[in-house]
Amino acid sequence: MDVIVTDIAIVGAGGAGLRAAIEVAEQNPSLKIALISKVFPMRSHTVAAEGGAAGVVKPNDSFDLHFDDTVSGGDWLCDQDAVDLFVRAAPEELTRMEHWGCPWSRDADGRVAVRAFGGMKTERTWYAADKSGFHMLHTLFQTSLKYPSITRYDEFYSTELLVEEKRCTGLVAIELRSGKLVAFRAKAVILATGGAGRVFPFTTNGAIKTGDGMAMAYRAGVPLKDMEFVQYHPTGLPGTGILITEGARGEGGLLTNRDGYRYLQDYGLGPPDPWPRNKAMELGPRDRLSQAFWHEQQKGRTVETPFGDAVNLDIRHLGEKKIDERLPMVRELAISYVGIDPVHAPIPVRPVVHYTMGGIDTDIDAATPLPGLFAAGECACVSINGANRLGSNSLAEILVFGARAGRSAIAFAQANPHGSERAAKARADEAQAKIRALFLNDGTESAPALRRAMNETMESGVGIFRTEESLQQSCAVLADLRTRFAQVRLEDRSNVFNTDLVQVLELGAMLDVAQTMAEAALTRTESRGSHQRLDYPKRDDEDFLAHSIASYSSGERPAIGSRNVVITRSRPGERIYGGGGS
Repeated sequence: MDVIVTDIAIVGAGGAGLRAAIEVAEQNPSLKIALISKVFPMRSHTVAAEGGAAGVVKPNDSFDLHFDDTVSGGDWLCDQDAVDLFVRAAPEELTRMEHWGCPWSRDADGRVAVRAFGGMKTERTWYAADKSGFHMLHTLFQTSLKYPSITRYDEFYSTELLVEEKRCTGLVAIELRSGKLVAFRAKAVILATGGAGRVFPFTTNGAIKTGDGMAMAYRAGVPLKDMEFVQYHPTGLPGTGILITEGARGEGGLLTNRDGYRYLQDYGLGPPDPWPRNKAMELGPRDRLSQAFWHEQQKGRTVETPFGDAVNLDIRHLGEKKIDERLPMVRELAISYVGIDPVHAPIPVRPVVHYTMGGIDTDIDAATPLPGLFAAGECACVSINGANRLGSNSLAEILVFGARAGRSAIAFAQANPHGSERAAKARADEAQAKIRALFLNDGTESAPALRRAMNETMESGVGIFRTEESLQQSCAVLADLRTRFAQVRLEDRSNVFNTDLVQVLELGAMLDVAQTMAEAALTRTESRGSHQRLDYPKRDDEDFLAHSIASYSSGERPAIGSRNVVITRSRPGERIYGGGGS
């Protein structure tokens, strides 16, 4: 087995991973950085983000307003010290991106333009047309190329962490082009592997978002926090799950049911005002809009499509010129995937799994409870998103906490030596033995069949609305699937670019992550943010103003504990949007 010695290993080369690598390279050029990714960096899922990144920049905005929107939007499950830090750091990071070459859209006077986004009471979302993630990722990638201390390991699939004497000392990865296992010995490791939306069947998430980093940390003894909170985005394209950005509603798009009625006014999101609006309506938070769709569906007022029920997103009144200037990709996607030109007809949309609010338990310095291990981005839970992430906070989050993870990893690497070579090789040999066992396993279980069963039970039992019965059933199914996974059979026994092997390993990660989602949801007998229980419809601050903590167990199910939310200045209150409703 090859062994690569580095100072800091970063797993994941999307926005958070690249930002962490740049920070390390800038702050301490003498440290060697291994940037490890299962895809080429420009194929990371950050590239798919469309709408923009939140940061206070206009005179009618303030840090206090951004703080209040984020904390109330997260239904008071956010750690408020982390939110305070985040809202103050975000504009600095976005300005730094400007200096590195990110082409933010501009107002007529040349200043950075901002647009409205759901759950925010003023415009604060910086954007680059509707390709913000694309331009941000390009900017970070081209900036990273300046630093000789960064060595990229593209198309390496990381399988597990090296842990020695309760400290993370590296990781093991498979070089996909050869099938060889490689051990990376590092003084510090940063996980920036993204979310886990692929545990659900209908998602905006790319195929690579399978919860690998979450599962690696979880198996190494690091808790996963708030995993029951899974965000549905209200506007995905039926059949594909492709996202129609919140920017479409930020620019004035309207949501209507089959009767052409703006139904959101029936769900406490304000009356329908002419554009520009000072009420929430289409700019309510994502959890509320997705739940409103479900209610419309129950009432039989949705639009039938070949791929299930939908509602209409209408941007025709914006006009072709504005659509082509502000929302060119929305038009392109609608034409390409549903055969509709939004200049002339409304776009059918429906809620789709979009974001994992929970993740690897970290503090505000991106440190996990395992010394030497740090995490940032969607795979981490710091927690600034609480029970419901506000749109455009995540692109700013990857910059703020990617940079903090880099700085924390520098401090740890400077203060600690490498782990022992002997212990690393012994742990790596164990990892290799597990892979060999998969090749020798003649079990009867099919990975695609197990994955379909996982997807089906997550959608039916752990979706927009949940009940005791549905969650109990999903927990039982997932426990059974994890048992059956031991008998999964590899169809491809070759070494070079063995995608069958990768998909089996990804399935193992997804089963672990899905189980924490379902078990934590079963334990939380209240409704809060994106977690809605039909049998417990009220928020319960007395018993559940706390993070859920899922710890790995060698038994069938994880252990679920809790930890108090950090509250500094905003006490829980009623979430009110558009001047009324709860």
